[in-house]
Amino acid sequence: MEKEAIISFENFGFQYTAQAEPTLYDINLKIHKGEKILIAGPSGCGKSTLAHCINGLVPNSYPGKTTGSLTVNGKNALELGLFGLSKTVGTVLQDSDSQFIGLTVAEDIAFALENDCIPTGEMHKQVEQIAELVDVKRVLKHAPHEISGGQKQRVGLGGVMVGEVDVLLFDEPLANLDPATGKQAIVLIDEIQKRTGCAVIIIEHRLEDVLYRPVDRVVVMGDGRIVYDGDPDRLLCEDLLQQRGIREPLYVTALKYAGVRLRPDMRPSYLPELKLSTEHRKQVLDWFVGQPAQEAAPEREALLRAENIDFTYEGGHHALRGIHAIVHKGEMLSIVGTNGAGKSTFSKVICGFEKPQSGILELNGVDLSTLSIKERADHIGYVMQNPNQMISKTQIYDEVALGLRNRGVSEEEIRPRVERTLKICGLYPFRNWPVSALSYGQKKRVTIASILVLEPEMILLDEPTAGQDLKHYTEIMDFLSELNRQGVTVVLITHDMHLMLEYTPRAIVFNAGQVIADRSAAEVLNSPEIVAAAHLKETSLYHLAGFCGIDDKEEFTRRFIARDREVRRYDESV
Repeated sequence: MEKEAIISFENFGFQYTAQAEPTLYDINLKIHKGEKILIAGPSGCGKSTLAHCINGLVPNSYPGKTTGSLTVNGKNALELGLFGLSKTVGTVLQDSDSQFIGLTVAEDIAFALENDCIPTGEMHKQVEQIAELVDVKRVLKHAPHEISGGQKQRVGLGGVMVGEVDVLLFDEPLANLDPATGKQAIVLIDEIQKRTGCAVIIIEHRLEDVLYRPVDRVVVMGDGRIVYDGDPDRLLCEDLLQQRGIREPLYVTALKYAGVRLRPDMRPSYLPELKLSTEHRKQVLDWFVGQPAQEAAPEREALLRAENIDFTYEGGHHALRGIHAIVHKGEMLSIVGTNGAGKSTFSKVICGFEKPQSGILELNGVDLSTLSIKERADHIGYVMQNPNQMISKTQIYDEVALGLRNRGVSEEEIRPRVERTLKICGLYPFRNWPVSALSYGQKKRVTIASILVLEPEMILLDEPTAGQDLKHYTEIMDFLSELNRQGVTVVLITHDMHLMLEYTPRAIVFNAGQVIADRSAAEVLNSPEIVAAAHLKETSLYHLAGFCGIDDKEEFTRRFIARDREVRRYDESV
């Protein structure tokens, strides 16, 4: 006998008041208590709107017209309202900072308890219990801005769990986390689900990262409809993910390149339980041997040189400790490492936002300490991680045009440059929209466009692809690659290990304010010592190579990335 659904969509549709067409069409979906569901799909497919229907933001905060029915815990969701739904559905937002209310972690977790007038003694006890469950007891007295991205995720989870909800909804929980912390987040979600028996819904397009722990079902959305609802193993044996612009796990792609025919009983959705026969392993080995070896990157002259850079914040945090690094002219480079390792601080020092206490920083042999922030900005563009900290205009077009207008460029020249950049960043259809109408990921593209339009000599991007689906990720990175081919030096601060492998031959690895490695991207991710020290994550290709008896895992990774790049470029050209 089928268990009663805690969430039930029946022939459900939704159209925003401001939109001419519906965002959701004919949604039929049941979610039961104790299930773990992954909802995936490209940007604009309707997955966030579906989540907002579940937690009540639609239509209570985002008005519009609904059709069909939606019940939560057997009750009409529209009648429950936002407050009523919050008693059943707890939401952990993609942007953790926007979810904080308290001045300390303890106050934030206690917020819902205070609203329910729980006695102080009982409140303290419950906060302690929840803090232990989500592993934030040691930071209870800290302010939210003093803790790491992973800890913020845990605090957000704790804040909704105090209400003893039946459904936990995670909106892109991995978007702002380093690889190791992302793994920990998926493990935490898995453990919480097992301990509490809650239904867990994860909205995320990083399929491989979510599948670090098994899920019961995957729901794939496209154009406002559910196009797949079922077994993750069966999904990975089909081509639906590629057709819908969702990146499948790298090891699955590698197996397909090698000619391995995947079957659901091989358990392709969960790498630790993947069943490969002797013939399958031989196919992978033969494919590897048949791929051409990859040539080393050419030598280049230095553009930016940092020597012995030391920086300590006013509060005493020693963020950079004797940094030595070189960025070469015309290269594309990744800077990687755990949250709080010093990557963003180093970029702020380069741009002049922070002044180091010691060390030398040169650009083309010129001492950067002699240049103002504005003068540096003529040569170095900087795109911040949080788009809300960069945007100052109401309209998208005006935001992208702002830098050109500040430089006195004529409107006749501004328009074609802005429109070209908007097209490449996938924003041209929204050029006359207000920024407030955009999602977090779309705002990210606006900030990238506002810098790219200035055509700087070197561009620094802090997490350029966070929150982007494969289509927009590829558009942005291909655009950056084209800029790079034209001579612009591109430096990416990123947690995306696939981005690092695919687009940047070299990676500088930060940990605890120091550079602990400066090597090829493939070498970094095939070194367990570096991966552990910098809180990174081995690529699944590393493990697949091991399964198949391939000793040179670094070269296996290089040959896969080269082959994958060829295939994707061919697919885009036809």
